[in-house]
Amino acid sequence: MKHRRLYDSFRDAWRGILYVFRSERNMRIHLVAGLVVLLLAGLLGVPRLEFLILILTIGMMFVAELFNTAFEEVVNLITKEYHPLAGIVKNIAAGAVLVAALTALWVGYIILRDYLVP
Repeated sequence: MKHRRLYDSFRDAWRGILYVFRSERNMRIHLVAGLVVLLLAGLLGVPRLEFLILILTIGMMFVAELFNTAFEEVVNLITKEYHPLAGIVKNIAAGAVLVAALTALWVGYIILRDYLVP
């Protein structure tokens, strides 16, 4: 088994993250939305615990999108032709992203509504 330097592992992980940001429009949308929410929360003086909940929720959204892209790439590697099971795998991964996005939306709404609506 090959032993890798820690630096190489982090470099490769960043390459994967950058690949998803460059290739997936939805990841860029999630990034902008997440930054807007965190900036707004900071400007509104959201307490630390609620701010941490927002960070965790946004992080969960990013993780879901990373896994979705990984599943899509693996399916594309396995088959170039349409296969019903390949479509199901991609739909399930996309569904996970949708659940994460809706969760993030609700968490953001619940935390920020009292600061935005007097």
